[in-house]
Amino acid sequence: MGKLYLVPTPVGNLEDMTLRGIRVLKEVDLILAEDTRTSGFLLKHFGIETRMMSHHKFNEHKTVATIGERIEKGETIALISDAGTPAISDPGFMLVRECVARGIEVECLPGATAFVPALVNSGLPNDRFCFEGFLPQKKGRQTKLKELALETRTMIFYESPFRLVKTLQQFAEYFGPERKACVSREISKLHEENARGTVTELATYFTEKQPKGEIVIVVGGLEN
Repeated sequence: MGKLYLVPTPVGNLEDMTLRGIRVLKEVDLILAEDTRTSGFLLKHFGIETRMMSHHKFNEHKTVATIGERIEKGETIALISDAGTPAISDPGFMLVRECVARGIEVECLPGATAFVPALVNSGLPNDRFCFEGFLPQKKGRQTKLKELALETRTMIFYESPFRLVKTLQQFAEYFGPERKACVSREISKLHEENARGTVTELATYFTEKQPKGEIVIVVGGLEN
């Protein structure tokens, strides 16, 4: 029987790729990539010539059984996402679940993920926190925000730059205008920014300065 590897890839700076990650990607029989075009640049940079196959949220429910069978027959396969650790707000969970059900060994390498540096840089309490990823776009969004208004732990969200201001305004509405937060963007890249303040101040700031790049929002929990 083969094995499934989950290999984190850099969220920005290519120097964040680990030596172990490079070795695994060179040694496996196949790499499952969220976007083969995006991953192609990464593989070329590190001289990785392993064959790739597309594996994303639109096809993963159809392909996990076939991939599981291939690993059972002896193939070693690696899963990567466009950036960060697979299965963290990216495809991966369904494949890991399939492999676990089949008794296939799964190994996730440690490495890059966006929310950890955002949390540490925020200056907000990080001894206890909850990762919420992307909020529901429409159905269930208000219910979720009402629930999180009572959350005492620091909260972490992913968001699109196009929806950032609206989300911050909703945080002000549901969590209170003085709730402290930090918006991190372009983590590990040349123009990395960590903007701190109340959710109201941050909404105003990013209304005047249009945000670009990947966004992580860290919000302080309800203080007792």
